[in-house]
Amino acid sequence: MADSAAIVILGASGDLTSRKLIPALFTLHRKQRLDDRTHIVGFSRSPMSHEAFRDRLFGHVQKTLGPECNTGCWGRFAARVFYCPGDLARPEDLLPLDTLLRDLADRFGPPAGRVYYLATAPELYPAAVEHLSRAGMSAETEGFRRIVVEKPFGRDLATARALNERIHAAFDERQVFRIDHYLGKETVQNILALRFANTVFEPLWNRNYVDHVQITVAEDERVGRRGAYYDTAGVLRDVFQNHLLQLLTIIAMEPPAKFQADLLRDEKVKVLKAIRPIEAGRASENSVRAQYEGYRDEPGVARDSATPTFAALRLYVDNWRWRGVPFYLRSGKALPCRATEIVIQFHCPPHLMFEVPRDEPFVCNRLTIRVQPDEGIRLTFQTKVPDAGMLLRTTDLEMLYRTSFRHQAVPEAYERLLLDVLSGDASLFARSDEIELAWALCDPIQQAWDADPAGVDGYRPGTWPRIAAEFIGRDGRAWMAPCTR
Repeated sequence: MADSAAIVILGASGDLTSRKLIPALFTLHRKQRLDDRTHIVGFSRSPMSHEAFRDRLFGHVQKTLGPECNTGCWGRFAARVFYCPGDLARPEDLLPLDTLLRDLADRFGPPAGRVYYLATAPELYPAAVEHLSRAGMSAETEGFRRIVVEKPFGRDLATARALNERIHAAFDERQVFRIDHYLGKETVQNILALRFANTVFEPLWNRNYVDHVQITVAEDERVGRRGAYYDTAGVLRDVFQNHLLQLLTIIAMEPPAKFQADLLRDEKVKVLKAIRPIEAGRASENSVRAQYEGYRDEPGVARDSATPTFAALRLYVDNWRWRGVPFYLRSGKALPCRATEIVIQFHCPPHLMFEVPRDEPFVCNRLTIRVQPDEGIRLTFQTKVPDAGMLLRTTDLEMLYRTSFRHQAVPEAYERLLLDVLSGDASLFARSDEIELAWALCDPIQQAWDADPAGVDGYRPGTWPRIAAEFIGRDGRAWMAPCTR
C-alpha cells in the first residue's frame, strides 16, 4: 500500500480530473491500495460545495467505469473527496485551501504528506508553483511535498528550461513528477522485463542482429475539440517530443544496475545524448510531414494553417550498441486505426537455401510489441510447411494480455502512475534533463518546418500518407501495418 497523502488537484473542474484522475483514484480505493488517511481535495475557480463536486464526479466515473462503480463503494470513496473554490492567480486564495487541508488532517489523521497535481492549463504552471511556495505549502516541514506536472512541458527548449527553473525555485527535483501517461502503460513497462529478465532477447538487441526499429503512435480520430491547441503545437510537439522519444529510450537504453528511478533515468538520458541531431538544413532528408484533408475546417484551426497532423522521422543512436541502425518514428491523426506499436526488425539470413512461396514475400524475423490496443508481444519467424518439401511459411508466436492474463484486467496508466507518486517512485516519470534533451532534438526540426510551410503534404483521413511510404522506401524498407492485427 502506498503512503497516505492529501491529494490536491489544482484545476479540478477540468476534463482531466473527471475523465482520468478520479476514476483512477476510485479504482485504487476499490482495490484497497489507498491508505485510510488518504483524502482528495479539488481546487478550481468554479463555485461548488463538497456535495456538488462529488455528484459531478460520480456521473463521470459511472460513465467511465460502468458497473464497477457501485454506489456503496462510491459512497465510501466520496467521503474522502472535498472541494475548495479558489483562483490560482490569486495567492490569497490558497490560504483557505491550506486551512481545509489542516482540518482534514485532524479529521482523518495526519497523512504522510501532500501531493499537488497540476491539472490546470499549462500557462498556469509557473504561477501555481510560485504561489504554493509563497504560501509555505511546498516546504517539507510536515511530511513530504510532491508536485505532479502534466505535459506539455514547455513548447521548445527555452520555455522548458524556464519552466524547470520556476519549478525548481519551489520544489527540489526529487519532489517533481512530470507525468507521461504512456510510461504508465503495462506493455511499456513490460519492455523492460522483456529485455532484462530474458536472456533470449538481450544478446540480439544490437546492431549485429537488428536491421531497424519502427515506433508508431497512430490515432484514428481527428483533432476535434483540441483544434485551437493543436494548431499551435502540431504533431512534433504533441507526440514526438514526449511519447515517441520516451519509447525510443526504453527500447535503446542499457540495463541499469538496479531498478531505481535515477539509475533508470540516467540510462535514458544517455540514449538521448547519443541521438544524432538533425540540423535544420537536413530536416527534409530525415523527416516528412503531412496534414489530413479537412484539418483547416476544424474548430479553432487557422484557414491557412500549415501545421502537420502527421510526421515521420529517421533517427540514429550513435553508440556502440546501435551505430548505423535507423529508428523510424511516425505518428499522426485521422489514420486508419488507433494503435501504438514497436517493431524490432532483425536482419535477414545472409543466404537462403529453402523454397519460398511465390505468392508471398519472405519475412525476416521480427519482434512486435503492441502497446495498445490488443496489448501483447508477437515474434514472427519461418517454419516448414508440413508435407511440402522444404517450403517455408511465415508463422507468429504470440503473447496477448487478454488471454495470458484473462482474469486480471490491464490497469489504466494513471492508476500505476498515481500509485507511484504516492510511493515516491519516480522511475516512470521524466526528469528535467530528459525533457530538455528531447526539446533540443526536436527544436531544429520544428524550426525547419516553420521556415518551409509549403513542405506539408496532404492525405485523406483514414489513410496512411503516401509521403511516409516513400520516405522509408528510399531506404529499401517498408512500414509494418499495425491496423491488420
